[in-house]
Amino acid sequence: MALLLLKVFLGFIGLLMLSVFLARAVIVAASAPYILAEADQPTAQVALVFGAGLRRDGSPTAILRDRVQAAVQLYREGKVDKLLLSGDNSYIYYNEPGAMKEYAIGLGVPEEDIVLDYAGRRTYDSCYRAGVIFGITKAILVTQPFHLPRAVYTCRQMGLDATGFAAENIYFRKVSRLYWNIREVPAMLVAFFDVNITHPIPILGDKEPIFPSP
Repeated sequence: MALLLLKVFLGFIGLLMLSVFLARAVIVAASAPYILAEADQPTAQVALVFGAGLRRDGSPTAILRDRVQAAVQLYREGKVDKLLLSGDNSYIYYNEPGAMKEYAIGLGVPEEDIVLDYAGRRTYDSCYRAGVIFGITKAILVTQPFHLPRAVYTCRQMGLDATGFAAENIYFRKVSRLYWNIREVPAMLVAFFDVNITHPIPILGDKEPIFPSP
């Protein structure tokens, strides 16, 4: 009996590892053609910036500042008309979009060109709400290289004409980058199941089209 249970357990582990490997391979391959340098980026309606945590004082973490800086760079170059800052605001004292907005304004972006998504609790939610709530059809996704394949794959599977732009303005330690890349492996498996099998519905609400139809 013990031997049978061991075989079942090992079989399950093997199947899980195979699933993780296949999901990562599919996501990386499918997203690769759409991850572009700034010069190659087509113009888009918005730069969609994903949340990445706040410090204890409520200001953006270094990784989040890096993302906002890259989005502002696209805005200044005329690649996008507006910034869609998507993050978590599930607690009264935790406001990622608000912190991102203040940082973007500090970098010179006019307030009227900044749109906030307060329910972007994860990548899937941000992509889903960009289309359904904000009416976006074309976007440049801004995040770090480790996150770009999952972000691009998720948004494109939801029907967004999305390209990815890497935020690389701040240097991060090798140990941090290693941690993020390891964490991304199971996250890719979850993303694959979300967009292809389970199709969860995130927090929605009233539609807020950024570019209303004439």
